Amino acid sequence: MEKTINRIMQLVAELNLSARQFDLSIGSANGYTLRMQKNNASVGSDVIERIIKEYPQVNLVWLITGKGEMFITKPQENQGRSKAEIEAYINERLGNNISSEKKAFLDEILNEIENHKES
Repeated sequence: MEKTINRIMQLVAELNLSARQFDLSIGSANGYTLRMQKNNASVGSDVIERIIKEYPQVNLVWLITGKGEMFITKPQENQGRSKAEIEAYINERLGNNISSEKKAFLDEILNEIENHKES
């Protein structure tokens, strides 16, 4: 029987996102989905809640059981957050004290997202 993490990886591919972008979009640690896939691990209900909150077009029944269609509505082309929204989210998570190393990491993430949107 296929596990939820496998369906999450199918969803990531269908949304045309990298695993890293998906992790950031649902507020999970960088590398979470790939680590879960590698370990064939179970996904917690908190992660499923965040996925459904961020991507309401995803069919919850499909995500949990694999039954039905992936989407309850067609996915929108640009469902992701804007650069400003992502930056605000990261700033909030890091606090107001952003070191130069953290700022460089933030810029790297934002550039990766922008490059992905252009392709």
